[in-house]
Amino acid sequence: MPNLPSAKAPNALKAALQAQQRQFGLWSSLCSNVVAEVLAYAGYDWIVVDTEHAPNEPADVLSQLQALATGTAEPVVRVAWNDTVLIKRLLDIGARSLLVPFVQDAEEARAAVAATRYPPQGVRGVSVSQRANRFGRVPNYLHKAHEEICVLVQLETRAALTQLEAIAAVEGIDGLFIGPSDLAADLGHLGNAAHPEVQAAIADACTRARALGKPLGILAPVEADARRYFEMGFTFVAIGSDVGILANGSTSLVARMREAVGTPLRIAV
Repeated sequence: MPNLPSAKAPNALKAALQAQQRQFGLWSSLCSNVVAEVLAYAGYDWIVVDTEHAPNEPADVLSQLQALATGTAEPVVRVAWNDTVLIKRLLDIGARSLLVPFVQDAEEARAAVAATRYPPQGVRGVSVSQRANRFGRVPNYLHKAHEEICVLVQLETRAALTQLEAIAAVEGIDGLFIGPSDLAADLGHLGNAAHPEVQAAIADACTRARALGKPLGILAPVEADARRYFEMGFTFVAIGSDVGILANGSTSLVARMREAVGTPLRIAV
């Protein structure tokens, strides 16, 4: 018999968050295994494969997890919703770090954790042979899987922020994540996450999370914002997105060339 590795490497993101080490992330919404493989070797600590605001289905996520498998980044799959079945399907295909959107209170946080644990600790459905356990080759997977599963929950409303301490106290929650766009909308500043009221709420959440010793993350597509959030005390920050890199980079390149040769810029809207 060939001497094949049976167990996966430890979840470096989970360990880093427990140690409060800064982690640099990137958002991926292009639903492409080729894009995922390009990003895998770029040097990020974690990469979000988004299924909430991107047309990713489990088969698409699977191909991206395979593409990311040998890179530097821990794949973090953002589930479409805090749903036991969705979470089960993603775990079975090998996701082990999950970002759960729109968690409003401790009860919803406990539900997210329970969906990642087998009975009696939770309600995850049992499959004895799937990609997550190398198709039955990982010894004692059913009893140890939770040790490498990283559960991150998004706080995206004023109400959720009032429950920050209670959510953080839920056993199995490895980190909190601010959703700046939805938070801005909930605070009455749709499309303006830079509004002082929104930024004050974010800064307050950071202070409270730090006091608890709980890692806090955020998405910051603007580089200056990402730097500021790290300086503020955020532990893990997504410093951009594949869509932003492609859109901004491609527009900037042709704009520079058209300016150089005196041809007007054309942008379809």
